[in-house]
Amino acid sequence: MMSLFHLFSIALLFFNTSTASGTKPTNILSVKNPIHSTKETDDYLPWGNERRLTWDDFLCEPKLNTDAVALTSTALGISYNVINNELHYEITCSFSKVKSWGLLKTNYILAHEQGHFDITEIYARKLYKELLDYKFNRRTFRQDVNDIYDRVVKEKETFQLTYDSITDHSRNKTIQKEWLERIQELLDETAPYADYP
Repeated sequence: MMSLFHLFSIALLFFNTSTASGTKPTNILSVKNPIHSTKETDDYLPWGNERRLTWDDFLCEPKLNTDAVALTSTALGISYNVINNELHYEITCSFSKVKSWGLLKTNYILAHEQGHFDITEIYARKLYKELLDYKFNRRTFRQDVNDIYDRVVKEKETFQLTYDSITDHSRNKTIQKEWLERIQELLDETAPYADYP
């Protein structure tokens, strides 16, 4: 089972009229001082290929008034600004340690919960692809980025709900195995967009 929360913070818009000659325009921000931390904290864990979830990451007290045996809370976030008439942005995919909990802590259930985190990462990559394809419009970019973000988040939420529904919250072991394989295939397919800023 999963709970979702979404971060959508807009960075202070900064319009700089000076441009450096001979520089190649890009819509990818090289972040020296990231708007959102991409490092693990006491509360959040950014998605990483090498760092998988462990039960020690689930810090919230288990909820006893539910049929669920675990809950994963993930966030897909974006912050952006405009510099030299170009859109710069930072995307984050993170797991909330303080909002996630486990009651029945088995490797099998942990794999299901990791699937939820992996799905959020897939949609972080899809968001990055959408923003790479976006043609900047100074008049409409705020609404444009909001619309792109909202659409991707809606698709992600639908996918998360489908994952839980079809696997019966991991109780159907055959379907659960198939879905974990499908999620891995989607991670492989979206790998070209894994280095989002």
